Amino acid sequence: MKQHSKTILAAVAALPFLVSLPVFAQGAVAEQWRWLTFLVFGVIIAMTLFVTYIAARRVRSASDFYTAGGGVTGMQNGWAIAGDYLSAASFLGIAGLISIWGYDGFMYSVGWLVAYITVLLVIAEPCRNIGKYTLADILAYRNNPKATRIVGALSVITVSIFYLTAQMVGGGVLVKTLIGIDYVVSVVVVGILMLGYVLFGGMVATTWVQIIKAVLLVTASIVLVILVWAQYGFFGDFLANVIGDAQVQGRVAQILGDAAKNMSGQELGQRFLEPGLLFKAPIDQISLGMALVFGTAGLPHILMRFFTVPTAQEARKSVLWAMGIIGGFYLLTLFLGMGAAMKVGAPGIMAVDAGGNMAAPLLAQALGGGPDSLLGNFMLAFVAAVAFATIVAVVAGLVLAAASAIAHDLYVGVVRGEHATQTEQVRAARIATVFVGAVAIIIGIAAQGQNVAHLVALAFAVASSANFPCILMTLYWKRCNTGGIVAGMLVGTLAAIGLVLVSPNMTYPKAIKAAAQTALDGAIAKQAVIDADLASGDAARADKAKQAQAALDKAVAKAKGDLEKFKDQETSMVGLEKPLFELRNPGLISIPLGFLAVILGSLLYRDKRAEEMWDEFYVRQNTGILAARATQH
Repeated sequence: MKQHSKTILAAVAALPFLVSLPVFAQGAVAEQWRWLTFLVFGVIIAMTLFVTYIAARRVRSASDFYTAGGGVTGMQNGWAIAGDYLSAASFLGIAGLISIWGYDGFMYSVGWLVAYITVLLVIAEPCRNIGKYTLADILAYRNNPKATRIVGALSVITVSIFYLTAQMVGGGVLVKTLIGIDYVVSVVVVGILMLGYVLFGGMVATTWVQIIKAVLLVTASIVLVILVWAQYGFFGDFLANVIGDAQVQGRVAQILGDAAKNMSGQELGQRFLEPGLLFKAPIDQISLGMALVFGTAGLPHILMRFFTVPTAQEARKSVLWAMGIIGGFYLLTLFLGMGAAMKVGAPGIMAVDAGGNMAAPLLAQALGGGPDSLLGNFMLAFVAAVAFATIVAVVAGLVLAAASAIAHDLYVGVVRGEHATQTEQVRAARIATVFVGAVAIIIGIAAQGQNVAHLVALAFAVASSANFPCILMTLYWKRCNTGGIVAGMLVGTLAAIGLVLVSPNMTYPKAIKAAAQTALDGAIAKQAVIDADLASGDAARADKAKQAQAALDKAVAKAKGDLEKFKDQETSMVGLEKPLFELRNPGLISIPLGFLAVILGSLLYRDKRAEEMWDEFYVRQNTGILAARATQH
């Protein structure tokens, strides 16, 4: 333990040296304010490492490592769930989508919030009463332990790796864009910090890091929204300002193209508050919603959180707290996104990041006084640091889930047949953590420059199509047995992965090259218009032309880059020139297939153990009898 403490303290002491390295040279923050960014980052990282130092003293058993000894209160667990769930995609991505696409960007918020109603009603309490540490504990209770632990662990590892890779790559790109840390270094730093939290502090440290991050995230969002309200009004006045804003109207006109010619400014602004700018196919939105709602209930790092509370009542409380915090936060993203659309403008946001991920940081900088002010750069630094903490906290939860599947389910449950001492279990958990962490860092570096958006779709698709049907059916259907669980896990996972591989999520070089050539062909006419505006002598037209010139230069550079990048490629990684499956998320097809596989597998396979243990299983999941004893065991 002393060695662990010395290692953590050494990491804190190394921070000033680390942030002075040359790899921190370029970023959104001007050079004269870089010290401020590093200071804010250093304070927040030091705070979380100190928490890990304290938590390391409390990790003595497998229960401490995996579930914090079951000693987390409902309120604490609610904040930790919020910290686990509110990833960088939530904070940066949704605000960006709203700032660029208006109402449609808010649909992601609605899907993730509704998901927790499902978790509260059907998953939280039974899982806490039945499980011990992992998802596979629930499946193995009345089914064949070895078979269900193997398929359960493989599913958890699959979902965690998909989600983990997306977080690591996204973290590297976002941190580089925000503060200029080299991509590879930022991925390594995220990985090392995450390993420190999990390796030494286990679930105790991970829980408190997630709580700290959630509090910082909510605080930062509330402050930004209050500042936005101070300028644009509250609710009714705010929306009226959105409709009447020239930058918002210009963005809608750009999206609609020729259809906007006969629309007034008010009509264009109103269109920003209506659906259809981003999601033009309702069935695709339904499929996405199904994956978000049911996938949340099957995410392994979320399910693990219900084993950290002492009673079923506290499990219910934790979900209620999480719903309140997450719901309030997602409501704030509406004002953050639309505030950024007015204060910064879509062209300014997209000039920094085409996906709009920098909307919230740029809004913070603008509200604080702009890029040349102390307050503006402090607010940008704080938002950047919170985004960094967000990435590390989510990654820590995912690594812990994957490590628990390897150590607890596969090693202790299958290899050792549940016969392992507490010391052996903790050692196995830490070795698995190092392995998963190293894999995450390697994959994150190897995936530099790759489009990993489909990995998020894969994570939710597998969680909703394999994990959720198996958990729900084993909890509530007496005939469900080992055959159904194995079939459901395999069919749900393969269907989700297979459909994503042939969906529009993948990269299709032929289509990209065609779009790039079209952009280059159209650039000639656009350049002529810009040249005419610049030569007009009208100051207003010239200013707009300069912005249009910058955007056109960027589009031309991207088009040339795409043509060069894919010059020797014609098909996707599975050999397709265009998608076979048109939905971006396969939930509409893969979720019913997962449920069907569980039903057919259970009906075709006879499992005496599953039938005999149903009464005991049913009583325990509804009453929690013996749950505390199992945790101690």
